[in-house]
Amino acid sequence: MSFPFPVPDKSDPRWTREDGVHVRRGEGTSRWLAGDTYTIKVTADDTNGVLGFAKAVVPPGGGPVAHAHGNEDEAFYVLDGALEFLLGERVFTVSSGDFVFVPRNTRHRFKNVGDKDATFLFMYTPGGHERFFIRHGDEPVEGEASPPWGPERYAGLVDGLLEENVTILPEV
Repeated sequence: MSFPFPVPDKSDPRWTREDGVHVRRGEGTSRWLAGDTYTIKVTADDTNGVLGFAKAVVPPGGGPVAHAHGNEDEAFYVLDGALEFLLGERVFTVSSGDFVFVPRNTRHRFKNVGDKDATFLFMYTPGGHERFFIRHGDEPVEGEASPPWGPERYAGLVDGLLEENVTILPEV
């Protein structure tokens, strides 16, 4: 179907802008963090602060403690696996094709409750918090799995979360 449009004015900036972002499959900055693998596809720097976007692979039993972001909303789209979500006071399970939106200042966490890796996409708006994974994660080693972290690694992570205006909250 086509519409009879007038001939476009090629000097219109909507035709000439080239400042969008294209990230190919396999591109992005990957980091291991607390046993999970995060691949940051775009950061706030790439999107003029609008959003940060990433892919996560979380092994069975993995996922963060309950927390709330003070500056960002967060959205999740599950590609594969099963995640138990805590959202405010609700606890529910999501799987492939499910979407979860977490407004800023809302207690949340996810936990892989399946028997295989869970893979999902997530984004922050505005962007910025995705850089936390780049700063505090470990460089992946090809052919190896992300190792779980011991208590000694979590001390620096908590300090980093506080710097990012993320509050760790009780589970119950």
